[in-house]
Amino acid sequence: MRAGWITPDWPAPPNVRALSTTRDGGVSEGSFGSFNLGAHVGDTPSSVKRNRESLAALLPAEPLWLEQVHGVAVAECGRDLAGIRADASVARQPGLVCAVMTADCLPVLFSDESGSVVAAAHAGWRGLEAGVLEATVRSMGVPASRVMAWLGPAIGPEHFEVGPEVRDAFLRHGGDAALAFKSTARPEKWLADLYVLARLRLRASGVEQVSGGGLCTYSEAERFYSFRRDKTTGRMASVVWLV
Repeated sequence: MRAGWITPDWPAPPNVRALSTTRDGGVSEGSFGSFNLGAHVGDTPSSVKRNRESLAALLPAEPLWLEQVHGVAVAECGRDLAGIRADASVARQPGLVCAVMTADCLPVLFSDESGSVVAAAHAGWRGLEAGVLEATVRSMGVPASRVMAWLGPAIGPEHFEVGPEVRDAFLRHGGDAALAFKSTARPEKWLADLYVLARLRLRASGVEQVSGGGLCTYSEAERFYSFRRDKTTGRMASVVWLV
């Protein structure tokens, strides 16, 4: 890790670059302190602009910023324009930057073994259940057995309380999903593990090379934004590109 961002611990090819930001190192104030990259959360626009410029200085180009809607659409970097409604993007040319923003939802970065294609996906529980990871893998256009994924910072399994409708939705995809839910003392409430759910869905789609997981946005308030914890808060970004 370096100040202000995390470098994924995955065995990506040498021509693949990736990072996941924290809340440190920016100019935003108050609930958005300090490296907020979300332009839609109520932060001062000039602060967001300066923070995005700081991030862009680390990248070969401006990321493809998506309008994330907890769906399964996948945008194509180099073809689609910023602001497109999608929850994932894919890039096949060097210098094009895939990006997703999160503040409890799970960011997942992808590369194939040969470094010919990369992707990023925003996987909240709704998108995860609907199949955003599977859609992203398909969009890469390579055999799933050659795809590797990295799971970035998300709300951890000790803090993500959900109702029975969430558990039931995942169980419809297979009984193994029960491994990701733990009952609580509160009736009809469960603790959900987004990391386990993502690994199960990736494995079912043929992706066996999965790294990361274990960073909890909710419990590390000094390091990460968390919507569940704070409600009014900023957004972090996870980005990946080819060189």
